Amino acid sequence: QVQLVESGGGVVQPGGSLTLSCAASGISFSSDGMAWYRQGPGKQRELVAIISPLGTTNYLDSVKGRFTISTNNAKNTAYLQMNRLQPDDTAVYYCKELKFGMWGQGTQVTVSS
Repeated sequence: QVQLVESGGGVVQPGGSLTLSCAASGISFSSDGMAWYRQGPGKQRELVAIISPLGTTNYLDSVKGRFTISTNNAKNTAYLQMNRLQPDDTAVYYCKELKFGMWGQGTQVTVSS
């Protein structure tokens, strides 16, 4: 059974950093891609970053150069390192594994002074 558990959200000032974690069970990153999505207040859910089993990454234009997606096979955990956060980054962030389409429960990120 696939399970994803996110952590690492919180409140941060503009310009700050956060790292989100997505602990996975029931899958292997060597054969499964991962993605991070977000849904801001009053907005549709959008794809933020994606990583293939081979490590190829792609990002939403507005986060390129600020966010980094990665996976640690030994820990079976995916990460989203977020730097230079802006108020527009405020959202609930969800991880998703791509083979079975399972979602995590989400973690709130609030960027505010």
